[in-house]
Amino acid sequence: MDELSHDCDEFYVNMNLNTEMELPSNRDTVLHFFEQMKKAFPDLSNFYTRENGDFVLEGDKEREEYRWLAIEPKRLCSGRVNPPGLDDAYRQHEMLLELAPHLLTISVLDCEALDVMYGFDFNYEGNHDEVVAEALGMGPALDGLAEIPGARVVNFEPNVTFALDEACRLQCRLSIETRTNVQQVRTGEYDDDQISLYFTVRQYWGSGTQKGFLESFRNQRDIGEDIVSKIIVPKIVRPIAQAIASR
Repeated sequence: MDELSHDCDEFYVNMNLNTEMELPSNRDTVLHFFEQMKKAFPDLSNFYTRENGDFVLEGDKEREEYRWLAIEPKRLCSGRVNPPGLDDAYRQHEMLLELAPHLLTISVLDCEALDVMYGFDFNYEGNHDEVVAEALGMGPALDGLAEIPGARVVNFEPNVTFALDEACRLQCRLSIETRTNVQQVRTGEYDDDQISLYFTVRQYWGSGTQKGFLESFRNQRDIGEDIVSKIIVPKIVRPIAQAIASR
């Protein structure tokens, strides 16, 4: 598995193409698109429709690593869970972007945004918010709150977005999702659930955007991979893993 995944229990690289108009949902179009993806990735073997109408094609989720695709009304999704390397995930996402414009009639005019997301999950049976606050700190202005006698952290989910260009159309976002509730903190009875960290590089389309899907994806993945390896993993992922291991 790629070195980015060493400090977490599950690592994944997802891509979402968000559209302004609804994507095709007729039988022939959907099945033909998935069949073409399956030819390239034979482990995509399980096709089904969600209750909300989304179409999904995925591999065996019982395996440690698998891939999945989904066609939602206004979003085309591609995911690779625990890939042996980033290139393996990128190859899947690039093929989807090569096929989608023709087979699903998606145009750059119809694109609202393209997301490249790196996700990290940590299994922890305890107070998620407390362990994240311990690992990352609250900053000089807020640390004193944690020192209030009897105070316990019950919600701490950092979320920050940065613009990477002057037009603010290329952005990156870091968000952490915890799954501890107040009842669990009150009783001390916790589920063995996951803390999730998401780092997303998003390119908004619209006025002035001249890049094609593949060109934009490759630019976003280069930016994302660089930030994840230099900042996200050593300064955020690893401290969370170490805080969990110390308990």
